[in-house]
Amino acid sequence: MTTLRLLSPLSGVVRPVSAVPDPVFAEGMVGPGVAIEPQHVQTQTVLAPADGVIGALHPHAFALELSEGRTILVHLGIDTVGLAGQGFTLHVDGGQTVRAGDRLVTWSPVDVSAAGLQTICPVVALQADPEALTLLLSDGETVHAGDPLLDWA
Repeated sequence: MTTLRLLSPLSGVVRPVSAVPDPVFAEGMVGPGVAIEPQHVQTQTVLAPADGVIGALHPHAFALELSEGRTILVHLGIDTVGLAGQGFTLHVDGGQTVRAGDRLVTWSPVDVSAAGLQTICPVVALQADPEALTLLLSDGETVHAGDPLLDWA
């Protein structure tokens, strides 16, 4: 398998996925990854972390199908499905081919926080072997949307 370089889908502070207040993510049930605590801004743009095809797509989350049968999941906030899309704007459709850095979603971390929900965003390599991921930044470092985030061997 080739090593894929994944870009950060959003700007914020890097956190371990174990810091996500949801056991499905924190305990790696869906796969290993990292979390990003977004900047507390009114509007934030979420970018494609790699070239791929939009698989599952919801206002608050998307799966991006990559080469060699790999899929990355980006979930914007925790329990945000309950917002029924409010505060999220999709810029792509399911099945659409995208390039790394393409704008996929805009959302409001401020509005999510105001609704009493956590804004931390898991970025998960679905069903991946944890040893296949190399985090390129340390816990507490700031990352900007489009910066290198993970290598997936």
